[in-house]
Amino acid sequence: MSQQAAGSQGGAVVGAFYQDVVGPLLGRELAGLRHAAARLGSGSDVLGLDDARSRDHDWGLRLTLLVDEADQGVLPRVREVLAAGLPDSFAGLPVRFATTWDPVVTHRVDVHTVTEFAISRLGVSPLAGLSAIDWLTLTGQGVLEVTAGPVYADNTAGLARLRQALAWYPPDVERYVLACGWQRLEQRMPFIGRSADTGQPLQSVLLSAGLASDLLRLAFLLHRQWEPYEKWREALAARLPGSGRLLPLLATVATAPHWRDRESAVADAVELLAGVQRQRGLPVPDVVVTPFYDRPYRIVSLDLITGLLAKITDPELARLPVRAGSVAQWADCVDVLAGPGRRAALAAAYRAWQEPRPPAGTAG
Repeated sequence: MSQQAAGSQGGAVVGAFYQDVVGPLLGRELAGLRHAAARLGSGSDVLGLDDARSRDHDWGLRLTLLVDEADQGVLPRVREVLAAGLPDSFAGLPVRFATTWDPVVTHRVDVHTVTEFAISRLGVSPLAGLSAIDWLTLTGQGVLEVTAGPVYADNTAGLARLRQALAWYPPDVERYVLACGWQRLEQRMPFIGRSADTGQPLQSVLLSAGLASDLLRLAFLLHRQWEPYEKWREALAARLPGSGRLLPLLATVATAPHWRDRESAVADAVELLAGVQRQRGLPVPDVVVTPFYDRPYRIVSLDLITGLLAKITDPELARLPVRAGSVAQWADCVDVLAGPGRRAALAAAYRAWQEPRPPAGTAG
């Protein structure tokens, strides 16, 4: 299912703002300017999920205006034209307003090159090509800030190419993040019962809730949909195929009073998602949930993980013994995940974890 936001109320108003005000202004003052106009970046309207509550702060007409790198020199003039020519309001909404991150009352038409905008949201530019480790530093929310919003006009060479480059992970990266997602479940699933049986009922519930989150992330991965940040995760998960079966199971995983009911719901969700993986043509063992040794608990089969890892040929990933996954799978600090530059800096951690290359000529 497309995650385009063109049907959102905010997106429609911004589209009219461009067609009636910004576009004609640029046409008069900068005739022939090759540019793209879109509602990209942060904001619930980018995802098509804005409502009346969305308008209680930082709300007004926000537009992203992009040019190709070859036209970078015209950006100062574009900013001058917008600063001088834009009205204070349009359709009853402010054009010039302060925000929580910038107290200056000014227009919010952001002007960048396509590459500058990509780096501002992702920390790296897909137009220059991404390594496997670069892909792991991306978050679904960051990608959605580039790809999910409506585009009102585009005669650049770069924007459509940028959005297409971010359609989905390369196959080896996908196999790696899926394997890491399953491993998170394999490492923790038996402790739902073990912690409860050792007089730690709260810890059992907390473990279960964490597994529900991991299962939801796997659902996005298996359906090849970028995952938004936590505020909107359930809303977009409800649009995934099979969500009518999966989401009630996850509610049971997170809230059922008895650990056996929570563990059973985890097992059922694992079976459901493994079925999706099998339909995708990815490796899945015949048995995906097995007993945990001779204890009365269950665990995700290791074969579900090793089958995916065995198909990986990318040398960067093949040398990565730490099965951490993408940054969103192992980091939950908002200041890190919401900062594109901070996320990109984590590429150094992945490279530090890599096993050394064997000397040239050494037998493998």
